[in-house]
Amino acid sequence: MSNKIDRTLLALMAVVLVALPFMASGYVVYVVNLLMVFVVLALGLHLVIGETGQFALSHAAFYGVGIYTAGLINNLWHPPFFVSILAGGLLAAALGYVIGALALRMRDIYLALSTFAFGEAMQWVFLNWQSVTNGSNGFRISPASLFGYELVSDMKAYPFVVLIAALLLWATVALSRSQLGSAFRAVRESDVAAQAMGVNVNAIKRTAFTLSAAYAGIAGGMYTLFASFIHPESLGFQTTILILTMVVVGGIGSVRGAIAGALAFGLISELLRQALSFQEIIYGVILMGFMMFAPKGLFAGRAARRAPPPAAPLPAASRAAATASKSPQRSAA
Repeated sequence: MSNKIDRTLLALMAVVLVALPFMASGYVVYVVNLLMVFVVLALGLHLVIGETGQFALSHAAFYGVGIYTAGLINNLWHPPFFVSILAGGLLAAALGYVIGALALRMRDIYLALSTFAFGEAMQWVFLNWQSVTNGSNGFRISPASLFGYELVSDMKAYPFVVLIAALLLWATVALSRSQLGSAFRAVRESDVAAQAMGVNVNAIKRTAFTLSAAYAGIAGGMYTLFASFIHPESLGFQTTILILTMVVVGGIGSVRGAIAGALAFGLISELLRQALSFQEIIYGVILMGFMMFAPKGLFAGRAARRAPPPAAPLPAASRAAATASKSPQRSAA
């Protein structure tokens, strides 16, 4: 039944996305482009937190790496936009692989603090590397192009942004149903049990961080398709909390929840654009409320909601053997 609902919702979303350019204004198209970027960011964080259980707070840093890498390549050489997007995703993935090494030695709050420190360090780099990022003055991005066709408006970038988001959604669902996805969830439940089952825990954690960072880098490249300016302040702790709130409120461990959270909080962030000083407080209150009263989120995975099945009764002979094994052994006189 749930699969039918998912297919129906996806079909309805596809119809809306196809019809939107013929019905909406340029600002609405810009907002939808931004929502597609948030969907990819939430899917990437879902891989490392929801699927693998590694609490990371460095997603905004990888997002910034993708934006600056794609923007620099586009400004200097003007290649087809998919080249700059792939470059941003690959560089972010390489950094994610390095950060993944931290996951082999740290857990829980220590991992969260170390990845948060990395994110803050990267924002310092974005703010102070004047020759590359133009520092606090912000970074201008030239229009992306595809074999001479320039994406000079939100409307022209729209079909490519939606297509990339759809491809990454398909990849996420396929990954979740694959053997690698099962290994991710085994590590999430218990490192020791996963290793006892033959799962290479170290390799799985590094893979999760690498893929998550690649998603964020690609999301940064998508942003350069329709945006012409980026400031380092928009890649700080507030963005990290926003993406984390999307995944937690939507439902940790649920692709459906990551998408719903991205769409909902992407719209909320746009509505609160005139109240920048209160955004962090509002996101924090919402996040704390859900952590306290609905820790599984609004759309938690079915496996998380389903109670474990009762144990099958043992045969009579097995019960007798189990009882005998539990009884104290008499010492020989």
